[in-house]
Amino acid sequence: MPHLALDDLYRLAVPSDPQVRPDGGAVAYTLTTAVRDSDENRTEIWLAAPGAEPRRLAAGSAARWSPDGRTLAFLRPMDGRPQIHLLPMDGGEPAPVTSTKLGVSAPVWSPDGSRIAFAALVGTGEDGGMPDPNAPVVTGRLDHKADGAGLLRGLTRHLFVTDVATGETVQATQGDFHAGEPSWSPDGLRLAFAAAMDADRDLEPGGAAYAVDAAKGGVPERLTDPGLICGGVWWLGDRLVAAGLEGTVVGHVRLFALGPGGWAEVETALDRNIMTGAPGYPGGVPALLGEDLLFCARDGGSTHLYRVSDGAPGERLVPGEVNISGISTAAGVVAYVAATQYSAGDVYLMTSGAKKVMSGEMSDISGASAPDISRLTDYGLDDVELFTARRRTFTAPDGTQVEGFVLRDETAQMPGPLLLDVHGGPHNAWSPVFDGIHLYHQLLAARGWTILTVNPRASDGYGEDFYTASIGAWGLADAQDLLTPIDALIADGVADPDRLAVTGYSYGGYMSCWLSATTGRFKAAIPGGCVSDLTSLSGTSDLGHLMKVHEYAGDLAAQSPITHVADVTAPTLILHGEDDDRCPVGQAEQWFSALRESRVPVELVRYPGASHLFILSGRPSHRYDYNERIIAWLEQWVSGSAS
Repeated sequence: MPHLALDDLYRLAVPSDPQVRPDGGAVAYTLTTAVRDSDENRTEIWLAAPGAEPRRLAAGSAARWSPDGRTLAFLRPMDGRPQIHLLPMDGGEPAPVTSTKLGVSAPVWSPDGSRIAFAALVGTGEDGGMPDPNAPVVTGRLDHKADGAGLLRGLTRHLFVTDVATGETVQATQGDFHAGEPSWSPDGLRLAFAAAMDADRDLEPGGAAYAVDAAKGGVPERLTDPGLICGGVWWLGDRLVAAGLEGTVVGHVRLFALGPGGWAEVETALDRNIMTGAPGYPGGVPALLGEDLLFCARDGGSTHLYRVSDGAPGERLVPGEVNISGISTAAGVVAYVAATQYSAGDVYLMTSGAKKVMSGEMSDISGASAPDISRLTDYGLDDVELFTARRRTFTAPDGTQVEGFVLRDETAQMPGPLLLDVHGGPHNAWSPVFDGIHLYHQLLAARGWTILTVNPRASDGYGEDFYTASIGAWGLADAQDLLTPIDALIADGVADPDRLAVTGYSYGGYMSCWLSATTGRFKAAIPGGCVSDLTSLSGTSDLGHLMKVHEYAGDLAAQSPITHVADVTAPTLILHGEDDDRCPVGQAEQWFSALRESRVPVELVRYPGASHLFILSGRPSHRYDYNERIIAWLEQWVSGSAS
């Protein structure tokens, strides 16, 4: 069986956003594929059901069932802007129900199905459109730009409600703030949402839960106390649940529920971070199953599905090496997407063993000892051989236990070349599941390389103390967590100490610079989304002030790779998005200039129009090129890399 090829990027199909039909009998989801000819990422709505082949419904994304299950609302571009369309499930073509100037976000049906709420951008131009792109941009606050959007030019994000029958639309919120996704109250009278409205929110990060009248809008009512930084809020049945941070800006996200005595943390007995889902960060919005609360949390690098019932400790529901991304519930069943060691993602349906959804009966897994799990799709690359990562625990010099993953062809000659790949964040984590983004891992393993991925302190999934252990000590507290595993693999005879390389993206790009500047161990370095100077980053990144105060929180020069750049000898390839506002391209330019002046072999690759997350969801040609250049650089500069 052949190994993975880089062209397989165009064969990968990745499902997301599973939505159970109200009767529990089928799941609508978004399927994303990369298209070579048009150089775009195509999204389509598909339907999967037990015992049937998945079928395509329409081009679009973010499908949501009407309460009666007879209509799907979803997003589809019109004139380049996403608009809500309705697809009748008994036949017919999708029809648009919104036509906003700047597009809308995912639809949210009212409990009775008569209205749809959504968030949409509101501009300062004519009729809420985009302002003159040539007009001067004037700002008095630090939050005037955002990665992926660029300069905001006065754009705000607000909530709207559209009557499905008449098309009449009401703007429910307005003002100088950005409203989060809406959630309907059970009686259909109010919308809950999260937002940061304080005047100094650019200096003091925060957010609160609010509610507003769904019929006529008005001044939102604040629901949460000042000590709770709220990132999302949802009505789950009669229960109002929020996700947020209490008493800290950097730490574990937790769940809180509003009761008669006010807000109280949902006790899970898990020292783990709640994952509500974001690009590059798996997870899903909490959901209700009977009286049980379902949620996602990261443990040991992977994101798992848990439930809390009657105050009992959080119970993990899905076994094995998985990353859960997206959950929904209806009629006593649970749909979710999970990546495994052999698939970038598939759609699953969980029922009780006694009552199958196929029979048409209601099913309930509450209290069930052995939930029945069915895989509804098969998007794995079954015709290629995939290498699987092995978990290993390493001990840092101070005694801290650090987990890592070793990916290699176990039949390859030893010792061989080793690539250390450092994840972003720093509060992210590597997982042993198949990685459809870093395809070069599989390709290099097929050429005799060992790929070492490590979750150093500050990584997610190992407790809050571990999560916050590098605050104020980037490079100083975490570097040995990455170097010690290399020493262990050299001692094992797996890695050749003369053929070591380092790469990583974002925080991993920072660490690639740091390690190549503070050790002479690496024959090649490839920082992506480069971070070289924390002082300049603090004043130019869209999150610069937040990072400066709450992450670096100390001597910026002592934690900056640029301080040690004169000691770099490793040939360096720098890969950077031209429109990156999270780690601005000036970071790459500083590193490139310093290395070139020192006559260190260096190459800078800039991807036009690419924001910080381009390696996840940017142009397929850019993602292909990113993978291809890493392999070529390693083969050029690390002797004996090709078998």
